[in-house]
Amino acid sequence: MLRMTVQTESDMLALGQRIAEAIQRHGFVALYGDLGAGKTVFARGVASAFGIEHVSSPTFTIVCEYPTEPKLFHFDAYRLSDADELYAIGFADYLREDALILIEWANLVADALPKERLDVTIEGSGPDMRTVSIEPHGARYEEVFHEDPCI
Repeated sequence: MLRMTVQTESDMLALGQRIAEAIQRHGFVALYGDLGAGKTVFARGVASAFGIEHVSSPTFTIVCEYPTEPKLFHFDAYRLSDADELYAIGFADYLREDALILIEWANLVADALPKERLDVTIEGSGPDMRTVSIEPHGARYEEVFHEDPCI
């Protein structure tokens, strides 16, 4: 596991962008953190790697689909009670797409998460610095960090 301190919103945006560029294509990023931790800021950084300028948390719509190459699917599980609700909106179909999937509040749908993924946990809120822990699950994600441990 990699732990780092992120001092500014710009740093969080840059981290999201670097991780998206490192993963490149089909992938899964699970975001963890309290309200106001910076999950959506991180997601904006990921989206910027795809050329997307405007991103907001899909709290009420559950998923935002971006027609990029590859596709980007940004989920927010905050309003879901369990993984069954996620599957009810076609989550299994999303997993089969050639896409990068990013899911905020991943802890609320832990049963639906693929075994191979990248977990990003953000601690802190408000004006404080954030501690970000990045934990790869599976050979593909471990390889990303082996090649560039400074993501």
